[in-house]
Amino acid sequence: VQLQASGGGLVQAGGSLTLSCARSGRTFSSYTLGWFRRAPGKEREFVAAITWSASGTFYADSVKGRFTISKDNARKMLYLQMKDLNPEDTAAYYCAAGTMALSGIRMEGMYGYWGQGTQVTVSS
Repeated sequence: VQLQASGGGLVQAGGSLTLSCARSGRTFSSYTLGWFRRAPGKEREFVAAITWSASGTFYADSVKGRFTISKDNARKMLYLQMKDLNPEDTAAYYCAAGTMALSGIRMEGMYGYWGQGTQVTVSS
């Protein structure tokens, strides 16, 4: 079971970036997929999540309206489109998968599978 995140990099404030997460090893049927991030000196925090059916998407208030989570089940891919980036978005971004009630969708402890981080650095 693997999740492989990619797409990070250095971008100027106001710029855009799209992260990808490739899933392999199992179908993750009925799993919720999410993105979390950890900024230097801070705890890992919820960014966005999408239910397996894609009927529900959820965002942290800090990224709502700027980030879009999506997925392609046939290709086993998860994406995070990020626009209007600012230096506060600088962090290592992690993709994750898990099963939980909607009440727990923002809780990292509910996700049992994690990819390695991909670094996003936004310069001012």
